[in-house]
Amino acid sequence: MAKKRAHKAKPEPERHSLSDFQRDPSALVRSLRRSGRPVFLTVNGRPRLVVQAAEAYERLTEQVERAATIEGLRKGLEAFERGEGLPALEALEAMRKKHGLPRPR
Repeated sequence: MAKKRAHKAKPEPERHSLSDFQRDPSALVRSLRRSGRPVFLTVNGRPRLVVQAAEAYERLTEQVERAATIEGLRKGLEAFERGEGLPALEALEAMRKKHGLPRPR
């Protein structure tokens, strides 16, 4: 029997008012770079913006891209197992014709 992974509860992001951020942006920037976690900026107590350090954003986008690649591979393998798709040489030939590419020598 497979074990289920326990999901850790993610801590709620910090919240700061947009007004506080406008009064002392450098303090929040230091905090963002130190923690690497995003911060909600609020207007009238409601979250309106999310701010995070560029390095943390880049890591996040890399993780999203990696997850999308894994999902695409998973779907492709499932299609292959169902007998869907074309053999590689047929697929390459169809792409060559579609795009008007010359035959390889």
